[in-house]
Amino acid sequence: MDLQLKDKVILISGGAKGIGGAISKMLIDEGAIPVFIDPSEEEGRELVDYANGKALQIPVRMFTPEDAEAAVQICREKYGRIDGIVNNAGANDGVGLENGTPEAFAKSVTKNLNHYYYLAHYALPELKKTQGAIVNISSKTAITGQGGTSGYVAAKGAQLALTREWAAELLPYQIRVNAVIPAEVYTPLYKNWINTFPDPEKKLAEINQKIPLGRRMTQPEEIASMTVFLLSKQATHITGQHLFVDGGYTHLDRTL
Repeated sequence: MDLQLKDKVILISGGAKGIGGAISKMLIDEGAIPVFIDPSEEEGRELVDYANGKALQIPVRMFTPEDAEAAVQICREKYGRIDGIVNNAGANDGVGLENGTPEAFAKSVTKNLNHYYYLAHYALPELKKTQGAIVNISSKTAITGQGGTSGYVAAKGAQLALTREWAAELLPYQIRVNAVIPAEVYTPLYKNWINTFPDPEKKLAEINQKIPLGRRMTQPEEIASMTVFLLSKQATHITGQHLFVDGGYTHLDRTL
């Protein structure tokens, strides 16, 4: 299947490693030009090398609107266009209700949510020109809850709401907006969390047994496949959707 992504310029927050890195690499394989906003320099250099220079790293975190505006401007000046954005960066920081504080909650929501709006807002004029696409990477925790992570879950739920809101608002411009919802994906951040347990291998095996399809975690490349498809011309009548790539984790009976 030709995804018609050759030379398309895609902005990706957190696009140097983990799920974002897998998305960037798959875009390179499809002939697209990923521009990843991510301070992870070593991983970023590896991706640029993999693309034979046909990629760009902007080594910042988008803490402020100005960070996002600058990233969009850098992309515009270098490539003259933006064909899509992937809002991906974020971290489950464990700011809960019982063990959190109002200040920590506000900071967590801000860190995990606001840059999704910032990047979409500043990229919008370019997306209007190209009839581009937006993909928001959310989390099954927005649907299932997890416990002990109010800030992160509030942000992830808001991302799903914004997906529908932006899909509605941007209909006149033929800009499609969708969300991809992972569950258990073995990324470097996930590995760090697993390693906090006394017996990481045992904990990992317990989680795998709860995933209906294949009793294994989703691979970052499987999230990337859905994301890249949604960015492509093969998905031109898909908008406002929440698409689960989770081996049945969220919806199927765990006793299966």
